[in-house]
Amino acid sequence: MVDSSGVVSALESRRQHRTDALVNQERLLAAATSAVLREGVRVPMATIAADAGIGIGTLYRSYPAREALLDAISRRSFNLVLDNARTAESTGMSGVDSVTRFFDGAIARHGELALPLHGGPAITTAETFALRGQVHDTLGRIVARGHDDGTIRTDADTVDIVMFAAMLAQPLGTDPDWATTAHRLKVIYVAGLAPHRSTGDRVTG
Repeated sequence: MVDSSGVVSALESRRQHRTDALVNQERLLAAATSAVLREGVRVPMATIAADAGIGIGTLYRSYPAREALLDAISRRSFNLVLDNARTAESTGMSGVDSVTRFFDGAIARHGELALPLHGGPAITTAETFALRGQVHDTLGRIVARGHDDGTIRTDADTVDIVMFAAMLAQPLGTDPDWATTAHRLKVIYVAGLAPHRSTGDRVTG
């Protein structure tokens, strides 16, 4: 008879090791993102390692080149944005309410996203380009829903939503309560997305 307890124990140990590795990876990338937002893409690798609570050797074993770390930061940021966009799309709400949900998610993630519009790393790999494309496609479907259900003016497009969300996710250093300010700006912006029945949607002048 085969004693399976040792096999089960080994499998559990490997699963725990993978879980710990993922947690450590997330902690490292979160620290690296904060450092890049604070000091720019040329922030010293030693600073990132110190912020993450790891040795510089450990950092270089995970990311032998700065470019690899910056791409990982960029992918993480776009994945967070994509998750937010998909959540907003899946609500089944009207177009404008789904956009509002997306903006709320951007505000909640402020300070966690190192994107090109925030002065973060440039997109350099096909994988990251694909993630950005998925974000735009998802938001495009939300905007189209708003055009169809009459809750979003027809001259508002995906780029408008992306640009404003990027602003909401980038706190002003002089504002001690950015979340409150961002929500106020969101309300004003969302009101402006409503179709203007009397004059048409197109902004002129």
